[in-house]
Order: sequence, then structure tokens, then C-alpha cells
Amino acid sequence: MSILVDKNTRLLVQGITGREGMFHTKNSIEYGTHFVAGVTPGRAGEMVLGVPIFNTVRDAVRETGANCSVIYVPAAGAADAMLEASAAGIALVVCITERVPVQDMMRVKHEFDRRGTKLIGPNCPGLISPGQAKVGIIPGNICTPGPVGLVSRSGTLTYEVVDALTRQGNGQSTCVVIGGDPVRGLNFVEVLELFQKDPATQAIILIGEIGGTDEEKAAAYIKAHVTKPVVAFIAGQTAPPGKRMGHAGAIIEGGAGTAEEKIKAFQAVGVPVARYPVECAELIAKAL
Repeated sequence: MSILVDKNTRLLVQGITGREGMFHTKNSIEYGTHFVAGVTPGRAGEMVLGVPIFNTVRDAVRETGANCSVIYVPAAGAADAMLEASAAGIALVVCITERVPVQDMMRVKHEFDRRGTKLIGPNCPGLISPGQAKVGIIPGNICTPGPVGLVSRSGTLTYEVVDALTRQGNGQSTCVVIGGDPVRGLNFVEVLELFQKDPATQAIILIGEIGGTDEEKAAAYIKAHVTKPVVAFIAGQTAPPGKRMGHAGAIIEGGAGTAEEKIKAFQAVGVPVARYPVECAELIAKAL
């Protein structure tokens, strides 16, 4: 099994006719993901990569039964694209677009919470359930089906850890990269809850980073609700205060959000913290 996406996912692409949308759609189709529609206003009736194009998400959902959308729309239009998908009844929206304004995301977050739409991103590589569905830009060739669930704020660190897991012989149930923007969709706690309920996920890796308090909240949730082994890694351990490291949300302000605080929070609830990314695979192997 897996969480969020699987062989039953009927994927729609917003921005499929753009350069990035077409490139990554092609890769996901070759991986075996079930694409049912693309949306580009004014190009209804066309076929791109064997996928029918519609003018609106509502039209696409009505005609194809799409239940998930991946967004490759530029930042200026990304919020409207997300809101259109939610209004059309899409249950899960994955936004790859980076540099979406915070004010736009506040509006999106409010509407998604009100409607009950799940969002991954923005500014993330998406998610993958190996052997079932790849939604976004995570390289499918480094993934293999297995018992380890992974949730992360960092795309590139995810790739490093997943590759180490696969080389070690431990596959993944689902890898979810939630992104590092200050206002975003699903958080650590929400994904941990899904992994805890998934019978195929036997252990969990959490990759956090400096900034905010999401990791501390995750540690508290793990102590109260998670019975499966969890291993963590925190990026940015040498980051100086006041400097943004990589993501917009990865900044230490007023002494809060440091790597030291996050590491202590996990260690206090019995979660081993890796010293470097690849060590996550070594620690999880001991837990399985």
C-alpha cells in the first residue's frame, strides 16, 4: 500500500503544454503514472503526449474523473491554478511551482482548509509511491517499493536518502516532500498520521531543517501517536542566525528554529537523529 497516491490516482496536469510541464509529464508517463487530462486555456481538443487537453479543470474532472492535479503553472498564476483545482473538486493538489507569493499562499491555504482539499507544496518536487504513481519531479529510477515512508522539507536531501535506502535494499512505501515555504500545504504531523495508519509502512524517515517549529510539533506528535520506528535528520546545523538557508522558511529568527532545538526535541522522544543524510538509511535498517 501507500499514502496519497497509488495505481488508482487519475492525474491531471495544469500547465502541461509548457516546457517544464511537458518534460516532467513525459517522465511520469514513462514511469507508469495514470494521466487522464491536461489543462491549458484555449487549447481544448488537442492531444499532448497522448493526454487530452481541456480549457478548464472543471471540464477535465467532468469528462475524465481526475482526482489529483499537479501544477507546473508559473508563479504569477499558480495560486489561481490551485484554487481552480480545489473548486473543481480535486481531492489532492501538488504544486511544483516555486516563488509563489506568501500573500497568494495565505489565500490558497484558507480556501483549501475550508474545502478540505489536500495540498502538497508549493516549491516542492511532489511525491512518489514507488511502482505505482509519480506525481512531480522526484526521480523514479532511485526509488523502489518497500516498507519505509519518508516525509521531508527538502527535495535534494530526499533524493540522497532514498538512493541510500534503495542501495541498502530497503524500499519506500511513499516519499512525500512537503516543501520549505513558510505557508504551504500538508505538514509533518498530517503526513505522519497517514503513515501511522498505512499498514504497509513499517518505519518512517523525517527530514527537517532549520526555521519554524514544525519539527518540534512532529516530535510531540510522534511521542503521543506514532508506534512505528522513526528516524530524523535536521539540515542547517551550521547555519548562522538571520541567514536564510535554501528555502524561504529555513531561517533562524530571534533564536528560535535552530537545528539544536529540533534535534533535542526528537532525541527527547526517543527518535534517533542522523548526523548526515545517508546515516538515515543506516539507522532505519537497525529499526526494521
